[in-house]
Amino acid sequence: MKKISFLLILSVVFLSACGEYQKLLKSTDPELKYTKAIEYFEKGDFMRASTLFDEIAIYYKGTERSEEVLNYIAKSYMGQKDYFSASEYYKTYVKTYPKGKYITEAKYMIGYCYFLDSPDARLDQTSTFDAIKALQEFVDVFPESERALDAYKLLDELNNKLAYKYLLNSRLYYNLGNYLWNNYESASITAQNALKRFPGNAYREEFSMIILESKYQQALQSVEEKKIERYRNTIDEYYNFINEFPEGKMKKQADRIFNECKKIVKD
Repeated sequence: MKKISFLLILSVVFLSACGEYQKLLKSTDPELKYTKAIEYFEKGDFMRASTLFDEIAIYYKGTERSEEVLNYIAKSYMGQKDYFSASEYYKTYVKTYPKGKYITEAKYMIGYCYFLDSPDARLDQTSTFDAIKALQEFVDVFPESERALDAYKLLDELNNKLAYKYLLNSRLYYNLGNYLWNNYESASITAQNALKRFPGNAYREEFSMIILESKYQQALQSVEEKKIERYRNTIDEYYNFINEFPEGKMKKQADRIFNECKKIVKD
């Protein structure tokens, strides 16, 4: 009985709250809607808050309060995890109030929204590129901002994600081997491009190992007249690897390749 009574009380409270909200939607008093929208926002009811703010945005357009309303709308969509809508409102804010009091936050949040929308590395990375562009613009314009350090951290993470996509492609080419064509060459080129494009990425050692192993496999499976030259190229690549990663986790693997090459290249 106590449980039923409690549920009945909850139902009454819920219906009462819904009734109050429906009356607000029908109200023609923008001040009341503004006050209640802030109350909903502060309670974490971002959906109702955004709906009310959206309704009164036109009324306050061109007034001092318009800036506040636009900022609240963007934050309300952030609260709903609707990062696309949030980014659009933050962009509207930047365009409308290029010197507004929330301009630093708005510029940062545009990049952050794209960052939160950035998908797994295996998927299309349009949002990742958009995030990098927006965050780079932010640190260029506001290098002294307290959010600049956060922006740089996000940029590192995004660049590592793109580098990882290259890594997946390099691995795929390597695993395909000589199927249909020389995929080892493609694996090596993809890895080299990743190192040039993302020099500080978190996968440098693995990229370097893919290059080394690809050159070794090309030498191993080469026609006789090209073997020695390709083994020498592999040895050169080993020295590049070992100079950068003298105590790397893949050193034993690299040493094995080097020793195999030295057996063939005597001089």
